[in-house]
Formats: sequence, structure tokens, C-alpha cells
Amino acid sequence: MHASAYRYETLTVDEVDTAIALVTLRREETLNALTLPMFDELLAVALALEADATVRAVVITGAGRGFCSGLDLDDAARLATMDLGANLRGQEHWARCITSFHTIDIPVVAAVNGPAAGAGFALALAADVRVAARSARFNAAFVRIGLSGGDCGTSYFLPRIVGLGRAYELLMTGRSVDAAEAVRIGLVNDVVDDGHTVARAIEVARSMVANSPIGVRLTKQLVSANVDAPSLLSALELENRSQVLTARSEDMVEALDAFLAKRPPVFRAR
Repeated sequence: MHASAYRYETLTVDEVDTAIALVTLRREETLNALTLPMFDELLAVALALEADATVRAVVITGAGRGFCSGLDLDDAARLATMDLGANLRGQEHWARCITSFHTIDIPVVAAVNGPAAGAGFALALAADVRVAARSARFNAAFVRIGLSGGDCGTSYFLPRIVGLGRAYELLMTGRSVDAAEAVRIGLVNDVVDDGHTVARAIEVARSMVANSPIGVRLTKQLVSANVDAPSLLSALELENRSQVLTARSEDMVEALDAFLAKRPPVFRAR
């Protein structure tokens, strides 16, 4: 990738090795609170990275002491002045901006370095893997300000990650979850010391890009689909088609040749 091609006002994109993009939210003075234009940039960068054939994994984090503290209070105040139609259209758009990191076909690792609240919590949930600093805090306090607990995919992602009963409790009480509890309930995959979150997330991403590009891509697609599969038969149909496709790919030939030769595989850009 060419990091210079990605120019934004509220976030930066840096190249890690040649296949991993590091996206950093850059509103450090507000713990990276989301402005309405910032939602647009999140969607733009997600789609741009998916379209970049050299990018095979994404790490997303926040600058400074926080991952993302949710919607900026000034922009939150604007919501009450919108008419119903404009608010609905905006909500649908903002939800798409956050969930784009789930729907793109490359793996996304969230490096949660401090508070992840509201829509920031949803952004962390939209990632495929979450690594947290010991200072990380997760919070979906929508009900505490008179809103529902479902925002930007939270009510979809959270039950699938921590289970239905735990999700009900967290969304109906609006309480915070610290890093120790987060790893215990499966909300995050790993907890590391403060200052090491991005490095650990990059390590996870490197483990992913070491594998077949087509295999990783189809794995994300089929797991995302099969978590809601109506039956085992439906899940097996998608798995079987994915296995046949990958078995006939150049990636599998290279992976097997590399294994037999006891060398690292060299995969072509997808």
C-alpha cells in the first residue's frame, strides 16, 4: 500500500510491513470522540482499504489515552434539532460507517487503548479480533441517556461475542466493563500492558497475513454468514463451496509447496 494515498482530517493510515494498514483515530483531545464528518472518513477508509489489493489486514486504534469515547457531545446535541426523517437517514448512514469494518472482506483487529464507549464500543465490536490495554474500558450507556441499547450494530455483535444473557445485562444497565472482565467474558481476545496494544494487534495481524489470502478472505465471509446459518446443512453448503474454491487456487498450490520445501509461502496479491 501507499500510505501517502490515504489523506484524512480526523484519522491517519500508516503502512505496517507491506500488507497491514494501521488506522489511527486522531482526535486525542476528546479521547477520539466521533464527529459526524468523522463517520464519513471511517467509511471512506474502510472501503479504500478493501479495494487496495496490497492490504490484507487492518489494525484500528485511537491516538493517546483512548480508543474512541463515542459521539462528540457537540454533535450529539445536534441530533435533537433534526427532523425525524433526517435523523433516521443519518442513523442509517452512521451505522453503515461503523459496521463497514465488519463487512469488508479483510480481517480487522481493534487495538483498544483506553475507553471504548457508545459508537466507539460498536467500532471495537465490529472488528474481528480485539486486543485491549489494561486501561481499556467498554461501555454502552445508551439507556442512561434515554436511548435504546442498540446502536451501530451493538445489539447484533454483542450477543454473538459474549452471549445473550451477558449482552442483555450490559445493554440494559449501561455499566462499564474493565479489561480484566472483558477478557474473562470473551469480549476481548487478549489483554496487554498499556503501550503495547498496537504491537500485539499487529502481531495478530501478521499471523493472519502469513496465511493464504483467499483462504483468510473466504474464512471471514463464511464465519460471518454461518454465525446466523439457519441450519447445519446451510452452513455445510457454504463451507463445502469455500473449500472447493480454495482447493483449486494458486494459494493452495503455493502453501503445499512451501510446506513440503520447509520454507515460508509467498502468496500473490489477491
